[in-house]
This record gives sequence, structure tokens and C-alpha cells, in this order.
Amino acid sequence: MWDTSKDYRLLVAEKSVELFLKTIEGAKFKGKWDKKRTIQLAKEMIPEIQAMRYSYIDPKELVDTPQMKALKEKALGIIEALGGEDWHHKFLSLADKSEREKVEEAVAKVRFFLNTILGLDRRLALGKINDPVIAVDIKVGEVMSVAKHPNADRLLVTNVNIGDRAITVVTNDLTVKEGNRVAVALLPPANFRGIVSEGMFLGAGEGVLKDVNGEIGGLPKGIPLEALNETRNIVEAFLKG
Repeated sequence: MWDTSKDYRLLVAEKSVELFLKTIEGAKFKGKWDKKRTIQLAKEMIPEIQAMRYSYIDPKELVDTPQMKALKEKALGIIEALGGEDWHHKFLSLADKSEREKVEEAVAKVRFFLNTILGLDRRLALGKINDPVIAVDIKVGEVMSVAKHPNADRLLVTNVNIGDRAITVVTNDLTVKEGNRVAVALLPPANFRGIVSEGMFLGAGEGVLKDVNGEIGGLPKGIPLEALNETRNIVEAFLKG
């Protein structure tokens, strides 16, 4: 029997719903979207996740449960209520200059929530693994562009292709260059002096891993175990926060 009540994947999924609800309540998204519907669907996810948490069955069996199916359907319903697949571009394009930073942060948090729920079955399919890193996606990415942070001399702002989309990652490794193949943990967004980072590069010892093996968007291969330590810490802090 597997203790699903302590499964990090389900704990982070539940916490991501809380983050989403808090974000949507305060988001200043302009344009046509159904705020009431998005909140309703998110609230309906909570009992579905709790039923999974207290099922005490093998994670692989959770993949095919009615609760998992309902979660994915509700996530797709939220995307529709937000305005469709291009919802984030619409909200960013309509944001006033004075509000853009807050809108960018809200959009990043919603994207983290949707990615967490829509990828939950894939992470559960990995089986009985009691490790915080299993709760978030870790993907091979390619650095597409690098720029100096406008408000911090010791930070870089990178645009990273992770297969299905591109994300912004802020890093303190000033040797990161365009074309680097990196391992990226998709974490709860963090605002670094006005720039929102949607993930973190994995690194060990001498900085960011820059020649990672694996397909873009897939799991990285052969990375050092110590490169996962900071991701564990951030996941644990997210659950406590």
C-alpha cells in the first residue's frame, strides 16, 4: 500500500490550486474572460485531489481514476474560461504599462498551476517515488536568448525553449550562453527585481549544467544527483508556504 496522503505530486497539485485561486482573485486581467467559472472549476478540483490523496493506492493506478480524468477536464475548462489557448498572450497584450509586471507574475502562476494539473498523470505514472523533485517537471531546454537583468548586475534573463513552449528563467550564472542545453525545473514563479522567473536551471559545483543529454522537452539524462537538491528545497518551501 502506498501512502498517497504524503505523495509530493498530490500535495503540490493541491497547493497549486490554492495558489491559482489566490492569484485569480487578485488578478487584473483585462478583456473577455469568465472569472466566476474559473474559480468554480478550481474549487471543484480540491475534493478530487483529496479523494486521490486518501485512496492509498498505487500511483500508477491513480492515472486511470475518475478523479484524474475530472481534474484534466476541469483544467481544460479553465483554459476555455480564461479565453482559450492564447489566453496568456491576450492578457499580457491588454495590460497597462503600470500593471504589466503584476500581470506577468499572475500569468506565470496560472501557467504553473495548469502545467502542474495537466502533467499530474504523467508524473504519477512514474510510480512509487518519495521525493519532492517528482512533484514538478524537470525538462531539457535550449537557451534561445540571454540578456542582462535591467535592475541587477549579477543576474541574467534567459528565454528557454522547453519543447511545447518557451519560458523565462532568471539566473545568477553569468556564463550561461545562447545555445546551452540545460536542465530546467518548472517551479512556482519567483519575481527577481521586476522579472518573473518560471523555473530554475539545475547545477552542481561549478554552476549551471550547460551540456545536458536528452530530447528538448524531455527528461534530462545522467545529471548529478546533487543538482536536484535546490529543487527539493524549493518544493518543500512551497508546500510549507
